[in-house]
Amino acid sequence: MNIFTYEQPGNTASAIALAKTNGRAKYLGGGTNLIDLMRETVEQPDVLIDVTGLDDRIEMRADGSLFVGAAAKNSALAANAHVRDRYPFLARSILSGASAQIRNMATVGGNILQRTRCRYFYDNAASCNKRVPGAGCDARDGFNRYHAILGASPACVATHPSDMCVALAALDATVHLGGPLGTRMLPLESLHRLPGDHPEVETELLPGELITAVEIPPLGFGRRSTYRKVRDRASYAFALVSVAAALDVDNAGVVRDVRLALGGVAHKPWRAAIAEASLKGNPAGSDAFRRAAEAELAAAVGLRDNGFKIELAKRLITVVLEELMGEEK
Repeated sequence: MNIFTYEQPGNTASAIALAKTNGRAKYLGGGTNLIDLMRETVEQPDVLIDVTGLDDRIEMRADGSLFVGAAAKNSALAANAHVRDRYPFLARSILSGASAQIRNMATVGGNILQRTRCRYFYDNAASCNKRVPGAGCDARDGFNRYHAILGASPACVATHPSDMCVALAALDATVHLGGPLGTRMLPLESLHRLPGDHPEVETELLPGELITAVEIPPLGFGRRSTYRKVRDRASYAFALVSVAAALDVDNAGVVRDVRLALGGVAHKPWRAAIAEASLKGNPAGSDAFRRAAEAELAAAVGLRDNGFKIELAKRLITVVLEELMGEEK
């Protein structure tokens, strides 16, 4: 691990000022990803700016939206009574994400910005365009069971590891940002980038920008939601495929609204907009759910070891919606 200095600012403005004056600075949340990357020398910051003492509020607003400070712990968000009542799939996604010890350390902002867990990204002996632009991608012809089937490129087939972000994408969450140029808001769905030719550029964050909060709008049918994760072992494993879903069906059996997002399949949390559009305004049912899943996965491309994920994703979307349909009755 390289030598670095440690700063603990008392407010957001001070944190941003420190980042502005230190070109190789990194914001430090719980450290559950960044410290691992520093040990492997993938990340080599000169300055760590500890932001765990900043805003950690979790507040239900008068308009029904939920405000979450970026320093809130994952465990606190999953245990929050408003989250468990109004957005159960958000709570379930967080509880699916890691061990209790890691959830107690990890922050919401850090979870959103965690980097891929691709083994080739972590291995300095491997070729990785995300780590060293132009180096190549050993994952394409290597062991790629966990890699992307949607939105990948010849430059990168890595997946985003967050479970929480899958639910946040389905919830139309917005991230609040602060930086040297001021404050702004960005839909979480637009925050992460697909790899294209530059997988090393992972988000739309500007230099020195910091996630200060996440805002979740009201979702009237959010109570009828769930999160399902398929993984190779029952505890503390990243998703092969995951689905965050909420479903609203009227008394005639027609889908009034639906939210779907997938994890473990792309370089970012994958909002299943094609499947949603296929379902809205049409009769609900197993056949309709399967057709919607097939439409969403029509563009999927499997690699040597992960082609099974295409059918797995279709089946998982279908069974999760069937489960929610059963709750509607």
